[in-house]
Amino acid sequence: MADRIRAGILGTGSALPKRVLSNADLEKMVDTSDEWIVTRTGMRERRIAEPGEATSDYATVAAERALASAGVAAEDVDLIICATVTPDMMFPATACIVQDRIGAKKAGAFDLSAACTGFLYALANAIGLIESGRIKYAVVMAGDLLSRITDYTDRSTCVLFGDGAGAVVLGPVEGDRGFYSFDLGSDGSGAKYLYQPAGGSRIPASEESVAKRLHFLHMEGRETFKFAVKAMASSTEKVLQEAGFTREDIDLLVPHQANIRIIDAARKRFGLEEEKVVVTVHKYGNTSASSIPIALDEAVREGRAKPGDLVVMVGFGGGLTWGSTVVRL
Repeated sequence: MADRIRAGILGTGSALPKRVLSNADLEKMVDTSDEWIVTRTGMRERRIAEPGEATSDYATVAAERALASAGVAAEDVDLIICATVTPDMMFPATACIVQDRIGAKKAGAFDLSAACTGFLYALANAIGLIESGRIKYAVVMAGDLLSRITDYTDRSTCVLFGDGAGAVVLGPVEGDRGFYSFDLGSDGSGAKYLYQPAGGSRIPASEESVAKRLHFLHMEGRETFKFAVKAMASSTEKVLQEAGFTREDIDLLVPHQANIRIIDAARKRFGLEEEKVVVTVHKYGNTSASSIPIALDEAVREGRAKPGDLVVMVGFGGGLTWGSTVVRL
């Protein structure tokens, strides 16, 4: 199999709003406190998009930065995938809007919905096409403006979420670089624990659905927490085993940034030092599918993620879904 194509990460990029929503700001909005939020989530602030801005605005910037990082021209991109639960509109796909803005004239484009695990699902799709030889370059983006579907009167959820976008450029790589294995899973019986009730075909938009605040996300925190800790640990173990690596081989763990307690539980289970785990949850909150590519891009720019490093990315989200992958940069 010497001629087998292996896909890898050629470049990274991210984009975040300038506006900061701090715990002190939230104290003025709902009955909460900085101590309560930090103790339970590790979050101190999050970024919030300005009125009139949309997911495509941030996804476009993240994609352009990733292309510049990779040294790949937009006109050479064959495929664009955007993982999002807050698209600009139900259709057309946000990926199509980005495709036009960046000038990727020959690229196919579509959106993918797997909540906070969406980036990993999108990666798996693009990598399969590259390694089959059907395409050469892909831009995989994840972008969400969760502030648009967050109920800022619900103190149990409004402290958690922020806005942002991240992207990677994928293409053929040589040597031992590239993706080694994937683990993707779902358990639809847990759909009721994390969801947005209205706006789809089950409960179309109406005066009643708006009055009942059904267009905001709903979450059963306790059940989601239990699922997350178990899913992240088991998925990481599985993907390492399939790739032929052990936890000692991990140079960097890039987890979904949902809650510092979940991240710490995963870190301790694998016996990893704190410097081997990328944490951005204190600055940006939970930015859904974009949290992993944002964290990865930050690690690359800070020199924490270096060429040759073995990186594990792992996440979980509504669906319920989970996923992980092993990649050598």
